[in-house]
Amino acid sequence: MLFRNATLQAAAAICGYALIIGFTDNYVRVIAAEIGLWQFHLMRSVMVAGILALAAPALGLRLMPRRWAGVVARSGVHGAAMLCYFGSLGFLPVPQVAAGLFTAPIFVLLITRLVYHEPIGRYRIAAVALGFAGILLVLGPGSQAPIGPAALVPVLGGALYALGNVATRAWCAGESAVTLTAGFFAALGLFGAIGLGLVAWIAPEAAPGAAGFILRGPVSPSGTVVFWVFVQALGSLVGVGLMVRGYQLADPSRVAVFEYVVLPAAALWGWLLWAEVPGLRDWAGMGLITLAGLLIVWRAR
Repeated sequence: MLFRNATLQAAAAICGYALIIGFTDNYVRVIAAEIGLWQFHLMRSVMVAGILALAAPALGLRLMPRRWAGVVARSGVHGAAMLCYFGSLGFLPVPQVAAGLFTAPIFVLLITRLVYHEPIGRYRIAAVALGFAGILLVLGPGSQAPIGPAALVPVLGGALYALGNVATRAWCAGESAVTLTAGFFAALGLFGAIGLGLVAWIAPEAAPGAAGFILRGPVSPSGTVVFWVFVQALGSLVGVGLMVRGYQLADPSRVAVFEYVVLPAAALWGWLLWAEVPGLRDWAGMGLITLAGLLIVWRAR
């Protein structure tokens, strides 16, 4: 009975997405030490295409869009958002990049209200404010990674990500989650191929290790990196599919709040995988983020 509520179903989908993405994104540091941003996106999208090519006939999945224009536009917007996100990892700490991206719920509220003129209740506004306060508590003045001018890049990613999430219902009604997920990875693969070609042509000098993530051209990856890119491909395919489904199930301004869960999920995996223990201030911030999601769930019931 509990999960017949569309908002609760969306919350479960987004929380599943957060746990998966929190795990896979913790291994971007391993990938970035060896290959570049553009090669990463191209390799991952090729792997996703292979997985879908095998799974679609076996499971009877529909990949072709019903309305090409909406799917292509949404895929381009979401793909650009992810370029901002992953590109920022080359010059900003991971938590700060996540904080910039997670301004998305604020932009979702603004787009929903100002562009589509949909009413948004005070509880949703309060939930977004609580979640964002948690982000600021983790990353505000006095933290290890204070927010500065460079954080505008992932914030731009957050705005594009919000637009893409609103577009999931507004532009792509009737499309399957598999179709939208395939379109998303197709756009990232295209961007990766274009970027890889440009970097190979210009041949800029890339710093060693993760510092050269953005400017590194094509390299021959090790078996370890190929494995973790495949884990990224499989995990992202499932995770993004859950995220898309969440935004199809309920109002975007409700669903967006649950994406704040990605930050504590990433912190949890950071603790389990790398023994990175959050401080008291971090726990307080993540507590506010959790409270924001619980407020939305409570109102949904």
